[in-house]
Amino acid sequence: MATEEVDPRFADLDAWALASAMEAMWEGQLAAVAAIGHALPAMTAATEAAYRALGDRGRLIYVGAGTSGRVAVQDGAELTPTFAWPLERLRFIIAGGESAFTTSVEGAEDDIDDAVRQMAAAEPSAHDVVIAVAASGTTPFTVGALREAGRRGAVTIGMANNPDTPLLASARFPVLVETGRELIAGSTRMKAGTAQKVVLNLISTGIMLRLGRVYRGMMVNMPPTNVKLKRRAEIMVARISGCSEAQAAAALEQTEGDIKTAALVVLGYDKADAEALLVKYSGNLRRVFSDLSDRSSR
Repeated sequence: MATEEVDPRFADLDAWALASAMEAMWEGQLAAVAAIGHALPAMTAATEAAYRALGDRGRLIYVGAGTSGRVAVQDGAELTPTFAWPLERLRFIIAGGESAFTTSVEGAEDDIDDAVRQMAAAEPSAHDVVIAVAASGTTPFTVGALREAGRRGAVTIGMANNPDTPLLASARFPVLVETGRELIAGSTRMKAGTAQKVVLNLISTGIMLRLGRVYRGMMVNMPPTNVKLKRRAEIMVARISGCSEAQAAAALEQTEGDIKTAALVVLGYDKADAEALLVKYSGNLRRVFSDLSDRSSR
């Protein structure tokens, strides 16, 4: 596997001047991001399938081991504060369990039985989306969990950094990003890890775009849980509805901080009608405004 091979160009990296080594590592990161371009069609197909499966009840289930598992946890953990993705619709299946989030659990990535047990306990269905990540594409835990998810009917996405691997073969939607040899052989926290982070960012954000949790470049499902976010919410409501920030703040107070409902309240809807309109269009504010525009033009 390329990710495990020593790159002859960097065999003496430890003897280089630090400035040169830092430049080489930086160039490796750029190359990792550039490699993602070839995977965009596969990522788009996976994202579209995920959106269609999730609806208003499906779960996102992240699977991984070691570095890949921790990258997956980081992506998933950011969905609730950014997009108000419900915690009950988010799950992590990580080799070694929660203790592996911060420490290495020896042998955990080889435990296929534990992978199957964890996935069986999650009881995935056709409404769930399982995203499994492994730089090598061969990690027994990750492959085993993904196969079990697929057997149970879930939409399965597998992301690897080496071609022709079991993880990609087991996924309904394989995503290959060939980052090649690492500057430090096998240290997939570097090029492969960077590519994984970007791919997961794009897929999860693409899902949220399709689900209407973004409007005109704003994270309109964001829960305003601190002073900074309350201020951001006021600005968003003011931009959407064309009101003053004071009016936006008052509407947010009335709607318990719900940005989309607050924007409609400012525009003249009472809270109940605004909430009903959003329910009708699955929370998609663009579809709400499109409907209102069609009505006014009749």
